[in-house]
Amino acid sequence: MEVEVDEKELKAAGAELLSDGRHGLRIHGWEIETRKRSILNSSTHELWEKKLETCHMPEMIFGESCLVLKHVKSGTKIHFNAFDALIGWKKEALPPVEVPAAAQWKFRCKPSEQVILDYDYTFTTPYCGSETITLDADKHGGERSNETCNLHWEDCKEKIDVVALASKEPILFYDEVVLYEDELADNGVSLLTVKVRVMPSGWFLLLRFWLRVDGVLMRLRDTRMHCAFGNNVNPIILRESCWREATFQALAAKGYPSEAAAYNDPSIISQRLPVVMNKTQKLKVPSNM
Repeated sequence: MEVEVDEKELKAAGAELLSDGRHGLRIHGWEIETRKRSILNSSTHELWEKKLETCHMPEMIFGESCLVLKHVKSGTKIHFNAFDALIGWKKEALPPVEVPAAAQWKFRCKPSEQVILDYDYTFTTPYCGSETITLDADKHGGERSNETCNLHWEDCKEKIDVVALASKEPILFYDEVVLYEDELADNGVSLLTVKVRVMPSGWFLLLRFWLRVDGVLMRLRDTRMHCAFGNNVNPIILRESCWREATFQALAAKGYPSEAAAYNDPSIISQRLPVVMNKTQKLKVPSNM
């Protein structure tokens, strides 16, 4: 989906494109930027294996690709990247999804070797974003420093107003970033992406982990965030996390198709998958640190 930038709409919304070759825009105190790079080279791939303490990695990792949303005045930065997502995968350490013998054979690197699937080869992650605060130079000895932190997300009953988001409003910026992908040796798909959309009224993003192990299981983990441009000093961000999953067998029992070809688009079939976890939180972006 390509969105043509309308200079008049940008100006009317109080927005401007980022400079220095960066892809994104500045609006109501936020800098929103996407970076899309090629897959990891071999040396960086090896470095990640050492840091993650694993020899198992997705087939395609876009390690330098990311989405960054920075609230300039407070120094708060919310960002999304493959490495942190894989840290989440490693920590959660789900048991491997059982696959039929025929599929298991295809997971072998070498036909002569017996491969035991003793790790989560789907790379399922509980990741819902990373957070950094840049401390103010004037208050910390004249030096600015980045600190990874846990911002204070509060559980809440408020929901993201999807009806309002569906209204016909100019899209000032849109992009989709693939963080990693694996075709599970032609037995399905494991895909982590993040999409962002910026309108005159606010920004909205969807971080989605999508898994389909053909004939066995489907899993969808969505994190949505929305920030309205009402309060530029201390903006409020709503975050909804919803996890869904079901076996092909359970879907077939409900009368749905059992062929993998019927499940290529997670957006279409998500409502068929039962919810296993759903929560909403909000964040009041702190004042300048």
